[in-house]
Amino acid sequence: MWIQRSGARYPGGEDAGIETRHAFSFSGHYDPDNVRFGSLVACNEERLAPGAGFAEHPHRDLEIVTWVVEGELTHQDSTGARTVVRPGDVQRLSAGGGVRHTERNAGAEPLTFVQMWLVPGPDATTDPGYEVVRGIADGTPYALERTEAVLHIRRPAAGERIALPAAPWVYAHVVRGAVRIGGETLTPGDAARISGARGLQARAEGPAELLVWEMRAEPVYG
Repeated sequence: MWIQRSGARYPGGEDAGIETRHAFSFSGHYDPDNVRFGSLVACNEERLAPGAGFAEHPHRDLEIVTWVVEGELTHQDSTGARTVVRPGDVQRLSAGGGVRHTERNAGAEPLTFVQMWLVPGPDATTDPGYEVVRGIADGTPYALERTEAVLHIRRPAAGERIALPAAPWVYAHVVRGAVRIGGETLTPGDAARISGARGLQARAEGPAELLVWEMRAEPVYG
């Protein structure tokens, strides 16, 4: 298990009103030993001031999953989707062979969200796709159809223990509260990367929320 603390993330966000913290090599930050974990290649914490946002930009060959922590995210893309994503919703944008989208804070309050990028399997369709699951319940697994990965949303009560998936790659990102894993306490923005997890538990030290990725494949290129 390797833990990345929130303060060790790479800073980003060059536009006004945008603050970004990258967990993996991204843009001007490159570390050859930190380019991915399993099929996960990005986990960005984004903070957007009211009125701020990302202008239209392209993606391809990615599964982009977004979790709103606070505020409202307005999303629009070239599949025709235009939605407002709120806390408790899971948003997935499958870039396929190419998609363009915009993301912005059209509300009056600050926006914070976590965005995670995963590489799809070699047999994934090239057609872009979009989906929002509203108000996903605690413990509900969200499987990505185009890659061997499952996202688990967990909201344990104080003192509650939850079993982490037995999988080759497990990535646990703390959104709220404090969670103890393998003798280490993780707080908001901290993440644990666990290889070959077996019988491992997370214990909430107070009411908490965490995103847990269960991954069973690495990217295949070429």
